Amino acid sequence: MSHKTFFITGANSGFGLAIATAAVEAGHTVIGTVRSDAARDGLAKTLPMLRPVLCDVTEFDAIPDVVQQAEDQYGPVDVLINNAGYGHEGVLEESPLEEMRRQFDVNVFGAVAVAKAFLPRFRKRRSGFIINVTSMGGMITMPGIAYYCGSKFALQGISEVMRSEMAPFGVHVTTLCPGSFRTDWAGRSMVRTKRSIADYDSLFDPIREARQASSGKQLGDPQKLAAAVLALIGSDDPPPQLLLGSDALRHVTARIARLQHELDAWKALTVSTDG
Repeated sequence: MSHKTFFITGANSGFGLAIATAAVEAGHTVIGTVRSDAARDGLAKTLPMLRPVLCDVTEFDAIPDVVQQAEDQYGPVDVLINNAGYGHEGVLEESPLEEMRRQFDVNVFGAVAVAKAFLPRFRKRRSGFIINVTSMGGMITMPGIAYYCGSKFALQGISEVMRSEMAPFGVHVTTLCPGSFRTDWAGRSMVRTKRSIADYDSLFDPIREARQASSGKQLGDPQKLAAAVLALIGSDDPPPQLLLGSDALRHVTARIARLQHELDAWKALTVSTDG
């Protein structure tokens, strides 16, 4: 793959840091966003060759200026990795709407705002690659992460439309759908709603306990994910979405099978509404 310039949101931890590290080591130019001066200083020490910039993806009106300044300073961006995001865990009935609003501000509106800052640039240059990091949770659901799954389902759908709209201009759009990886998603990076309704104890408490116990011990290797991302970017015909991890493949395959069963079982009623 020829030299490229990356713009990676949330580059100081998790998948963002892993992809940034792999891209830098492969000789690419990497612009990485962080939300604080402390994070910028820490990232500069971790990856001296990376170009850190301050950007809070929920400050929507500031994003176009951040992108403009980045390209003015480091040249045209070839690859956007829309990685910034976090997880929310909580029973739906117990979780305040304000927590849902914050989840969508970061995971959906923030990602879309960053992408929209690049769309006219990529369109005019007739090239570019946008990778929106969603999750297997954007294709399946699990009890206790309704807000998170909702945000990833939303970004998944928006990305597919973005892909079809940008394809005529030579711009690729792919969603990255990881399973469980050894990042801090289920640890420091997760917001957890306090429990308040005893009726949900038997359903949800074991799920929360298992998720906390497995944090840092998941099957997925972030470095291998980063290598897969570089391979994806080198493809001339990338897929609309790329599952990463055997658990993601297993869960999504099972969901497709259940969906097909539901379609078959209810086919007669489905087609009965045609006039």
